[in-house]
Amino acid sequence: MDLDQLDQQAIINADRFDLRPLRPSDAGLIAYYAGDARVAKMTAPIPHPYPPGAAEAYVKRAMEAEKGEFTWAIDGTKDDNAELMGVISLKSMDRNQSEVGYWVAPPFWNTGLASMAVQLLVETNPLGDAAMFASVFQDNPASARVLTHCGFEYLGDAEDFSVARDANVPTWTYSRKL
Repeated sequence: MDLDQLDQQAIINADRFDLRPLRPSDAGLIAYYAGDARVAKMTAPIPHPYPPGAAEAYVKRAMEAEKGEFTWAIDGTKDDNAELMGVISLKSMDRNQSEVGYWVAPPFWNTGLASMAVQLLVETNPLGDAAMFASVFQDNPASARVLTHCGFEYLGDAEDFSVARDANVPTWTYSRKL
């Protein structure tokens, strides 16, 4: 799927869940889960406390067509689970590459959901990229295991600013050739 096709962002199907574009009704669960300090502190962009209206603004940006970042809800309704169990995104980069970002709601931690969602993006490669990148905070080894489980290889150490922590945090960076 090329970027023009993503104007109508595709739903990506899996056995236990679907990756689908965000919709306005997701704002409540996004605010609830992203507002959890355990989630916010393991991401670079999510603030804590999570401000009123932030989820609605996030969903609105995600629904805009010409943004260069494509965001999917991890929707478990097909398996009698929550409508939103987490969020995963691909951000277009230069040289036919993208950056993967994701978070999973705490009730679904340690279920394999993050690994399945990342692997689904790798397998479907919706942007038709030659490589994907991701970085995780070094105090989040579970997220690092997700990436290595999905075939990402360690590139090196760096740091990223965490809004929730109001500090630069050491990261591990990974890549996956497609």
